[in-house]
Amino acid sequence: MWKFLISHWRDGVEILLLAACIYQIYRTFRATRGAQILVGLITILVFLTLVSALFKFEVIQWIITRAAAVLAFALIVIFQPELRNGLARLGSNRLFSFYSKRQLDFLERFADAVIHLSKKRIGALFAIQRDISLKEQLDTGVMLDARFSPELAMAVFHPKAPLHDGGMIIAEDRVAGAACVFPVTEREMQDRSTGLRHRAAIGLTERSDAVAVVVSEETGGISICENGVLLRNLSEKIFREKLAEIFFSSTPSHEPEPGQQLDRQDPLAASGDRDLVSR
Repeated sequence: MWKFLISHWRDGVEILLLAACIYQIYRTFRATRGAQILVGLITILVFLTLVSALFKFEVIQWIITRAAAVLAFALIVIFQPELRNGLARLGSNRLFSFYSKRQLDFLERFADAVIHLSKKRIGALFAIQRDISLKEQLDTGVMLDARFSPELAMAVFHPKAPLHDGGMIIAEDRVAGAACVFPVTEREMQDRSTGLRHRAAIGLTERSDAVAVVVSEETGGISICENGVLLRNLSEKIFREKLAEIFFSSTPSHEPEPGQQLDRQDPLAASGDRDLVSR
C-alpha cells in the first residue's frame, strides 16, 4: 500500500485538482442562461456524433472534427459574462475574515434599520460593498458620505423622498451613495412575482462580491442576496443570523437547504415589493 501511494500520489492530487475545478465551474454556471446554452450545444453535438457514427456520414464527421476549435472559441464568447464574474469572485475570495468592534456596531445598526423599514413596510434596496468596488453603480446615483443610521435609511427610502427610487451603496460602514441603479439579472426567474428590487439584488451580486438586502414594500418581507443566491422572507432572527454568517465566517456562505435553520450563535442580537420602475 505504501509503495502504491508513493507511486501514484500525483494521480490523487491531480484528481482532487480536477474535481475542485469542475465543482467551481458548476457553481459559477449553474442556473444561468449560459448553462442552458451549453446543455443545448452538448445535446446537438452528441446527437450528430451518434447519427454520423451510425450511418457513417463522413461529411458530418469531418465538420464535427474541424469545428471543435471554433466551438471552443465560441464557448468563451458565449460564457464571457459568467467567466468574468467567476474570475472576479475568485480574485476576491478571502481565506480569513476579521471584523472590528466598529464593524460589528455597523452591522447591528444596519440590522436594526432593515427591521424597522420592514415593520413600516417601506421598500428599500441596500448593497454592502466588500472587496470588489461598486464605483460603476455608484456613478449612476447621488454620491454621499455619511455615517449609516436607521434614521438616515428611513429618510432616504421614504416613499416621497427624492432618493428613494434606487439602491443605497454602503462602503466601509458609511453610506457612499443613494438612488443608484443596479444591473438586473438576466436569469429566468421561476417566481414571476419577483420584483425589480429583488432582480437587481441578484444581478449585482452575480457581478460582484457585494451583499444585497431588500425590503419589500408590499409585504415588508426581508431578503438577503449573496453570490446571486436570494433568500426571501427571512424572520428578524434568521436575518441577523444570516448577516453574522456572511460577515463573520471565514468561508463563503452557501444556500441552506429548505427548512434548514441557522443555529450559529447570534453576535447581532437585538440591541409587497414595489418595482424600481412603474409597470
